[in-house]
This record gives sequence, structure tokens and C-alpha cells, in this order.
Amino acid sequence: MYDPAGVTMSPEISIPTQMKAWVLGDPDELFLRDKPTPVPGRAEVLVRIDAVAICATDLEIIHGGSPASILGGLPFNKNFTPGHEYMGTVAALGPDVDEFAIGERVSVEIHAGCGQCKRCRQGMYTSCLNYGKPDKGHRANGFTTDGGFAEYAVNHINTLARVPDTMSDAEATLVVTAGTSMYGLTELGGLVAGESVVVIGPGPIGLLAVAVAKALGASPVILTGTRNKRLEIGRELGADRVVNISDENAVDVVRQLTGGIGADYVIECAGTEATVNQAIHMANRGGKICLAAFPHDPVTIDLPHLVKNNIYVYGIRGEGRSATRRAMALMAEKRFDATKIHTHTFALADLLIALRYARDRVDDAIKVVVTTRAASMLKGVAAE
Repeated sequence: MYDPAGVTMSPEISIPTQMKAWVLGDPDELFLRDKPTPVPGRAEVLVRIDAVAICATDLEIIHGGSPASILGGLPFNKNFTPGHEYMGTVAALGPDVDEFAIGERVSVEIHAGCGQCKRCRQGMYTSCLNYGKPDKGHRANGFTTDGGFAEYAVNHINTLARVPDTMSDAEATLVVTAGTSMYGLTELGGLVAGESVVVIGPGPIGLLAVAVAKALGASPVILTGTRNKRLEIGRELGADRVVNISDENAVDVVRQLTGGIGADYVIECAGTEATVNQAIHMANRGGKICLAAFPHDPVTIDLPHLVKNNIYVYGIRGEGRSATRRAMALMAEKRFDATKIHTHTFALADLLIALRYARDRVDDAIKVVVTTRAASMLKGVAAE
């Protein structure tokens, strides 16, 4: 029976001592196994996972291991549980936790910094200098510590945002994606109203960057890409102009729409050499660029243009500076409909199929959600 010392539980929620969890085998292998249900410590809660969205980073971790393994040269962790864009219900409270109540629905951030390094003290916990060191207090669920492709996970209270009753489980999993977009705009200055914003790449982060920018009052908001169906979703989320770069020169269009000077902000969500350079030439003198994608290879950029025009470049990782909570506030107020990027739902037992849909973009999949609750909203293909 699950009954760890110091943990507060409710008789209305039965918690097993062993849970089902997907764990890494060799690279590109996942197995559904029994795993001990984790125990929350101080300032932590146990979350019963109700739904989890699949991110492209999950696919990379399944292929190459967690960032802690890759960056630290550690062995491939064959018992690691990935998955980081999840939501659920508070099932148990760690010692002395009173900030949340059992039974509350919550969405989660990925990162909980150590709280003691220079970056964490500055609020930059996604850049924690003790990254990958749980003994120092750092957690990045689904990256360096076990994540959400399971029935339960432990989360620090700083990573939790309450989910309103009006929001479905599937929509709540998209808060992290929206939070990443919000974080990018925050790092660019946060004063978005009246600023011109270009978003390059209509993937999940790019599409929600359009939605967040428009909700914050940006004008015009321009989205570029190559997939007309996704560009149309971007238009529905608030883009004033969409540009298929196969048909038009995106830099020329941006300059035409901004009186020839270029955009105030450019959010680059594609991660290629060509699109990074497009971003440089789209930005106006003194403008700002956010690099939100993870390029896989080094890129050659037009550095002279960048320097001569005093253009600022910011790289972001994840959803820092409590951006998830601000994104949640916009979503709770129905300022935009994030579910427009949710295309497919699968059961936890069908995770391997769900991953294939996400990896191969089967049926033009954008955001694939895995649910452990039959009552959750289903969309798209539920099983195969």
C-alpha cells in the first residue's frame, strides 16, 4: 500500500505502490513497465497524470537519451521515463505542503531550478547552473528527471499552475507550448502591444507564438512557412498575414508590411541556416530576434548585418520566468484557442503509435496528446 511517511493523502484517491510507466530501452526503444510510484518530498506534490502532449524534444530524448546523459557524457539511461508536457490531478502532498490541495487539476512547467545558483536567483531557472544535478535541487521532468509518460510524477510546487474547470485536459497540456512562446516574447522585452512581430515556422511553438503575440496586442503579426494548412491555422490564431515562402520572398513581404524598415520582433521557430538569416534580414535596425528552435548543426549567419544594424539576438530554452502561468491566464480567459493545434489523441497504452504520428506527421499531425483518462476529450485517431 502506498503510504509513505510525512505524505498527506486522501482516502478518496487510491494510489498504487507500483505504476505503469514507459521507460527507455536502447536508443529508439520504449517499453511499458511497472515502476515504483514516486514519493513527493518537501515543496513537492504527487501528480496523477491525466494527459500529456508529445513534443519534438521527446523524440530526440528517446533517440539519444536525456540532456543530462548527452551533455554530461553519462550512459544512456535505460530506466528513464520521458514526457514533459503534461497535466493532471494533485494526488498527494509532500511534507508541509499547503499551497495546493489534493484533487486540484494542475498543468506543469518542465523546469524547477536549484533555487540557489546565480541564474535561479535571477529568475532564470531554465538556465540553472546546477542543471542535471537533482542532489542540488534541480529538476527538469522528462529531461533529467522522470517525466510524464507514466501514471504519476512528482513535481515541485513552483512548477504548477491551476487548471480552470472550463479547460479540457488536452488543452491544459498545451500550456507549456504557449508558455515557451510567451517566454520568447518576454525575453524580447515583453512590451508587445503595437509592435510588429514575425513568426518563422508554423510548428506548435510558432503557431502559439502567433496567438500569444496577437493576444498581447502586436500588430501586424506575420507568419511564414511552407505548409498552407498550418499557415491557415496561424491565420485563425490571429496572424494578419501569412507567407508561404515557396511562393513569396518572406523578407520582401515583411519589409513591405512594415513601411520598408523591418519588424520589431522576429521569433525564429524553424532552426535552419536559411530561416535564421531570414530573421536577421527581417528585423529592423535595433530590432530583436528570439531563437526558439534548436538547430541540429552549426549555422553560418550574416553577422556583419547583425552588428551594423544593432540587432539583438536572444536564445531561449523552455518556458522560463513563470511564462507558463501568464500563458495559462490568457488561455483561461479564452484569448485564443490553443486546441487548434491539437490534432490527435491516443491512450497511454498506445504511446508508440502516438509517437509515430508525431514523428512522421501522419495525417498532418501537429500536437498529439496521450491521455490516461477515458473521460478526456478525444480528437483524431484514438487507436490503431
